[in-house]
Amino acid sequence: MSESLRIVFAGTPDFAAAHLKALLASPHRIVAVYTQPDRPAGRGQKLMPSPVKQLAVEHGIPVYQPPSLRDPAAQSELAALAPDLMVVVAYGLILPQAVLDIPRLGCINSHASLLPRWRGAAPIQRAVEAGDAQSGVTVMQMEAGLDTGPMLLKVATPIAADDTGGSLHDRLAELGPPAVLEAIAGLAAGTLRGEPQDDALATYAHKLSKDEGRIDWSRPAVELERRIRAFSPWPGTHSTLHGEPLKVLAAHLGEGVGAPGTILAAGRDGLTVACGEGVLCLTRLQLPGGKPLAFADLYNSRREQFAVGTVLGQ
Repeated sequence: MSESLRIVFAGTPDFAAAHLKALLASPHRIVAVYTQPDRPAGRGQKLMPSPVKQLAVEHGIPVYQPPSLRDPAAQSELAALAPDLMVVVAYGLILPQAVLDIPRLGCINSHASLLPRWRGAAPIQRAVEAGDAQSGVTVMQMEAGLDTGPMLLKVATPIAADDTGGSLHDRLAELGPPAVLEAIAGLAAGTLRGEPQDDALATYAHKLSKDEGRIDWSRPAVELERRIRAFSPWPGTHSTLHGEPLKVLAAHLGEGVGAPGTILAAGRDGLTVACGEGVLCLTRLQLPGGKPLAFADLYNSRREQFAVGTVLGQ
């Protein structure tokens, strides 16, 4: 049985909450949780606590939400908690060296990629978008650099041809927590040694933006199909139809040839659209004010909107 450690947890979204849940069920003592300040969300723009904060509050754990950890007062507050270890998962704030030095065993991070590939903010979506054969979780000892620290443990999973950003996220959220618990046991026992990353192999996973979701039909169909999956459910992909927004929720490669953006065929199997190279068959769409629908259902009621020869994205 490994020793019970005093742990400070830092994280913000659902992916982080899955890790906190596992730590709460472990023998370790979570003495405090750090998470991003509450953000406005939804139509009313009400301030919403992060998934990590919600879980911490449910379990009666003190929550700290400093806007930055560079402030000496925030650093003193953390030091007063006397943590053995800090576990950081998708926290969203940079940890300066002064913070990394506070816990006796340092700070570890669970990162949703097989480092050194995909350092940065959006490793899950970028792996799907790039057509990577696999992804995974790397537990690393943190340094002051962005995802540059020595790797303590890795778990891998193949990326399937139908994986979306959402489905891969959920799988990695299941793989990460046991890996973190295993790494903590190894650190506490003094049996785990970090392996340095090869910086020459590093790639950077840029933060996602809504603008990136606009479909450029001059791009190859293979690239667009991967992007549609990678950006599902967020930020999503979209084009225009007769000047109105059109959300593209699912697609697969098709056959045909034509000018980019041109509808080549429409029917129960989908909406076939020419790309810069190859063809995409759009199978799930959403029109303004409407629900997400299989194209077959849309086609039944709005056949004239999807006439062959119509050009999307104009």
